[in-house]
Amino acid sequence: MVRAVKEIEFYDLTESVSAFVTIVMMLFIDNIDNGLTAGLVAYLVVKLATRGFKELNSGAVMCGLLCLIYCMFGLPH
Repeated sequence: MVRAVKEIEFYDLTESVSAFVTIVMMLFIDNIDNGLTAGLVAYLVVKLATRGFKELNSGAVMCGLLCLIYCMFGLPH
């Protein structure tokens, strides 16, 4: 899994932040599903915050929104 870190585009803020969030959430929450969900939400939020929404396709937006809904209502609190 560490080999995949070498392939992260660290010069692109949107790629590096979402990868960092995914890795950190997987480590601290100890759940791969919730880590990937947090990474997808972070990707969508960072793309929208940096005005990179032209690079988003409809599938990425739908996945991000569904993951956001899951984070808000689906996680046990």
